[in-house]
This record gives sequence, structure tokens and C-alpha cells, in this order.
Amino acid sequence: MFNTARLQVVLEIARHGTIVAAAEQLRLSPSAVSHQLATLEQEAGVALVDRGPRSLRLTVAGQRLADYAQQIMDLMSVARDELSAHGEGRRGLLRIGFFATAGTELLPRALSSFTADHPQVELALILGQPSDLLPRLNQGELDLVVVFDHPLSPTPEISSAKVSSLMVDPQLVVLPAGHPLAGRRLRLTDLADEPWITTLGVQGEVSVLELAARAEGFQPRIRCRSDHYEVVLGLVRAGVGVALVPSLGLRDPGEVAVQPLAHANLHREIGVALRPGNPNPVVGSFVDRLTDAASGLSQELVERWPWVRASRSMVVPHRRSSPTAARSAPDGNAATTA
Repeated sequence: MFNTARLQVVLEIARHGTIVAAAEQLRLSPSAVSHQLATLEQEAGVALVDRGPRSLRLTVAGQRLADYAQQIMDLMSVARDELSAHGEGRRGLLRIGFFATAGTELLPRALSSFTADHPQVELALILGQPSDLLPRLNQGELDLVVVFDHPLSPTPEISSAKVSSLMVDPQLVVLPAGHPLAGRRLRLTDLADEPWITTLGVQGEVSVLELAARAEGFQPRIRCRSDHYEVVLGLVRAGVGVALVPSLGLRDPGEVAVQPLAHANLHREIGVALRPGNPNPVVGSFVDRLTDAASGLSQELVERWPWVRASRSMVVPHRRSSPTAARSAPDGNAATTA
């Protein structure tokens, strides 16, 4: 295999025409260049230069080797530049797992800012339940996962990921427009006799609503279960029932009454799960954008639903990491709607 330093010797001779000029360019002595050239000819098994009494020129084989040397040097330069860009986070691949309602506003805001400054970073966006995505994070198939957890249904520790808190997502009660209870400060028991639209559950179809209702001493009357908040809101608009919907699922509720419930545990904690030791240099930059997006969105949600602030702060301290691993993993034991 040819040594790149010796290939550079042939290339400089081709460029400058003499051993002395090549030596000056390479900052070597003429004798060192002559020795490198002789070694290269021995390795190639063919004469590379035609030596005259006062001149030196490349043979046909020497010129071909110089052409190849130029291509090799060009490729090495491209490789150095590309690896430098990867190391600095200007290029690369970022693989993101996320749940559905994170993909309505939170993730798009972070991606908009990130892609504007990192146009050469490829993205792979995987939609799914965090309980399905976290094992892929552990296996190195994903670089980060946007997750949620619910205090009424904490998830067993199924991941070694480190989770940083992003924001609190309160669950709000949605009633048909003109409902007699609309506009009042409500407790969950005030709605005990109402028909409900709720989500599907993972274990025995037990949703967060049902867990909260059982703790309050009643069994809600379920008229429909759906994994899609658009369906839930449509049924509420039609007067079929009332529902609990997280604020991230209420981007454009339209023609329904939305208000908080006096309940300390009706909220989701949104976070980003990271794999310890991940060498991908792009991750840190994106997490910063995601944190900024969560902070801005939290403030806007408070403005959108101003009475939520009195119920529970929606803002998690800016860029503060949680030391827990799977504490903020997904709501695996409750509703699959995310």
C-alpha cells in the first residue's frame, strides 16, 4: 500500500517540475525527496521519473500516479472537512422519537429553529408511544425521545435513560358549548353524573380519567374511547359527553368550553429522554432548542388558558435536568392517546 507522504512527493514533482522545488514545497531536503521517490518507485515496480542530465520529468506511469495522488488528496480533504463538520455538530444524523401531541407544536417549534441553523443535519422522526420508543433509545436506534409521565400512573423503570424536564402539560376538562357547568370552577366529582369520552388504556382499558374518578369515589360513565383528541373534541362538540384533554391536545378546540379542574394530579410531565454516553454531537444543540421551545410554549399556553396558572404552574425551570432515569418515562399504564 502506498504511503500518502510519498504520494505527495510525486504530486509536488508533477506540480513544480524539479526535486528541489518539490523539496521546498514539502519543507524537506532534496536528498530526502529523492529517497522518498526511489522508495515509491520500488513499491510501484515501475519508473516514475525520467532523469536527464539536467532535467527530470514524470513518466507516463508517474503522471498517472500523480493524477491518482491528486484524487486521493482531494478525497482526504473532503473527509477531513466532513468529519470536522460532524464533530462540530454542523452535519450528521439526529434520530428523534416523539408522542403524538408533542408533534403538534412542541417538536415543530424546536425543529424549525434547529434546522434553520443546521441545514446539513439529516433527521429521522419516529412517532410512537414512549413505552415503545424508550427500548429503541436504550439500543442506540434513537438519539432522544420526547416522553411524558402522569402522577396518577407512574411508569415502572424500564429505561436507563436520563430524563430532563421540559414542561408541565395540565389536563383540562372540555364540555359542550353552553353546558350548565361551563364557566364554573369544578371538581371532578361535579362531573360524576356526566357521560364521558375518554382514551384507551393499556392495561384493562383503564384511563387516567378512571383512575382519578376511582380515587374520588365514583365510576365514570364512558360513552366512547378514542386514541385521537380530534375525535374526542368532535364528540364533545356534538354533546355526546365531556372529556379530559391535555393542553397540548387543544391547539384549536373550537366551539367547546375549556376549563381546569381543582385536582392536583391531573397533569402530564413532559421531558426528553437521553441515552448516557451517546457520542452524537448534534444532540446537545437540539435539546437546547427543544428546551427553549418548551419554555416559550408554556408561556403561550398560560396566556391561552390564563386560569391554568392559578391551578398549577405549567413551566418547568429552564434547562434544568432531572437526575432521575425513567421517572419521566411514558404513561404506560394509562391512556395510549398522547
